[in-house]
This record gives sequence, structure tokens and C-alpha cells, in this order.
Amino acid sequence: MSEIDAVALTADLIRCPSVTPNEGGALVLLDALLADAGFECTRVDREGISNLFARWGAKGHDRTFGFNGHTDVVPVGDQAAWTTDPFGAEVKDGIMFGRGATDMKSGVAAFAAAAIDFVRDTPPDGSIILTITGDEEADAIYGTTALLDYMDKTDEKMSVCLVGEPTCPNDMGDMMKIGRRGSLTAWFTFKGKQGHSAYPHRAKNPLPAMAALMHRLASHTLDEGNAHFDASTLAVVTMDTGNPATNVIPAECRATVNIRFNDIHSGESLTSWLHAQLTGVSEETGIDIDVNIKVSGESFITPPGPLSDLVANAVQAETGRTPELSTSGGTSDARFVKNHCPVVEFGLVGKTMHQVDENVPVVQIQQLKAIYGRILRDYFA
Repeated sequence: MSEIDAVALTADLIRCPSVTPNEGGALVLLDALLADAGFECTRVDREGISNLFARWGAKGHDRTFGFNGHTDVVPVGDQAAWTTDPFGAEVKDGIMFGRGATDMKSGVAAFAAAAIDFVRDTPPDGSIILTITGDEEADAIYGTTALLDYMDKTDEKMSVCLVGEPTCPNDMGDMMKIGRRGSLTAWFTFKGKQGHSAYPHRAKNPLPAMAALMHRLASHTLDEGNAHFDASTLAVVTMDTGNPATNVIPAECRATVNIRFNDIHSGESLTSWLHAQLTGVSEETGIDIDVNIKVSGESFITPPGPLSDLVANAVQAETGRTPELSTSGGTSDARFVKNHCPVVEFGLVGKTMHQVDENVPVVQIQQLKAIYGRILRDYFA
């Protein structure tokens, strides 16, 4: 039986208009392909979000290699700015264009193709599980979490997992992720009393309180980083009053901050710190301050060891590069998988992800399939 062409599969997936949360036919395509290769496939849809669980081999095997990825993509944006059809998968000069080409339909295609070829050629003593979601680019509430809930309820278990997100900043093979920073967003509302700007004593201006709290937060050094993480960061991302008048002191204003934090902190510890700073400014200014806090994910790390060595050795063998072990970047669904089993991430060069004319060199898709295939062979050797 002929090998699965990962490049052709990437093109087929790009042609599925799976702008989150629409399934667009991508998971239907993968379900049929994997089932034909002997994978037991189950749709694990939740709240209108499409998810696919696929396993080859015995359930509950103590050597089960897992892969996690997503087929949903971000919106096209200004379609007129694209030089190709965003869902056309056109190849020009050895480069495939299309939404999801980099993030991350090529990663899903490369792993699915590698896994199918592997189990057909050398059926392993063990199992392979693919968890593929249609809800990574949005709120990620009903995607990988739903798949992990299903696995918990049905006694499915991955021994280790590889997330196929784009991880390389410049060249194929130059970086893999062994952890991620946590992310916290805090929305502040400052409540005063509206009045005439010529009579400020009759009003209660919330703006100085907002400025004071934002300065206090932004000027604070959260930490200096550690062996595996850079220093945590806090960014003030918006400050709003909605006040077009120059002779009116507003009654209310708002500000938002985002914190990307390492494992020196937790969502809980940062929440307590924010409340303490808020209380201090409120007492100093007499302005009531409310806050709504959302922790999108906690920081985590899979310590360097057998799993990172397995991936790094395969990358080095196929590309000649030894990947840097990094925890940089934003969040990914690895933040959910880490509660289930050890997890690392490796995928393509991510320079064009989410951009107009998102694209991937065809040779990188082929390299990625070869890397994933080598990882499977080495894991089950």
C-alpha cells in the first residue's frame, strides 16, 4: 500500500474552511482516513465544537504515544489582501499558501500520515492516540478539555504526548517547547462620580486612580526568571474612559492588563497580588475599584529527560539541528495535556501563522512527517 502524502493531505485540509468554531469538513476527512487505516475513531463533540479521538492498538496499553493538534483556523481577515485563495492550497515555487498552512493543518497532516504509514509498515507493540480539536484558536473551552474528559471517563490513557504547534522561530528544527508560561488577564473598573471639570471638588474623578494603579502594576518587577523561564511580564493593554467631552469628569473608566508568568507564580498568587494592589490604590484615592480576572492557563514545564531527548534526537537526525529547549511564546493546548501525561511541542517554522498569505514550504511538511515518523519508530523500538 502506498504511503500517505502529507503534502496532499495538508492541501485537502486547507481546502476545508474550518474557521473556528466551524468544522468545515476537516475532521470528517481525518476520521475517514484514520478509520480506513485501522484507527478506532470517536467524535467527541461538545457545545457545538467538533473534536476527534482516534486510537490504533489496544486500549490502556502502557506504551501509548499521543499526538494533539487542531484543525480550526483564525479568520482570513482582509481577503482582498491575499494573493491566493485562502482556502485554495495553491503551491507556488515550492510554497503552499492558505489559512492553516502553518498553524497547524500541516502539523496534523504530517502526524496523521506518519502514524498511518508506521502502523501499516511495522505494527508496534503499543498504541497511538490522536486527539484533534476544532477549538484551539478561540476560547479553547470545549476542545482538548472535552477530549481529555472523554479519555478520563473511558479509561483511555496516553503515556506521553507531542503537540504539533509551530515551534521553530527561524529554521526547521531550531526549537521545541518543553513548557509554557501561564496567562492571566485582569479587567479593572474604576467608579467615581461625574461632574463639571470646572468644579472638580463636586465630582470624584476615577482617572487618577486608574493611572496610579496602572503605573504601580506596570512598574513592578514580578521576578527575574529562572533556569527554564524568562522573567514574567505584565502589559497594560488598554485604558478607556469613553468620554468625548472636555468639560466633564467621567463617572467611570476601565483598564486591562495581561500577565504572562513563569512557574515562580500561579494564577492564584497573582490574583491575590492584584487584589492587594487594587485595595491599596482604592484606599488612597477613595475610588471604588472592581476587577474581573481570568486565568487562561497555568505555567508548566516538562523537565528535560526521555521525552525531550526522543524528540530532539529525531529532529537532529532529520534536520542536522539540535533544537533549543524553550518555554517562550503564548499558550497552547499543551497546558491542558500536561495534567494528563508528560507533554512537549514540536512543529514547523511559525513565521507566517495568522498572517495574510500564510504559507509553508512543501519541503518542511515532508521534513515534519519524517521527524514524526522517526519519533514513532524510536519510541516503540
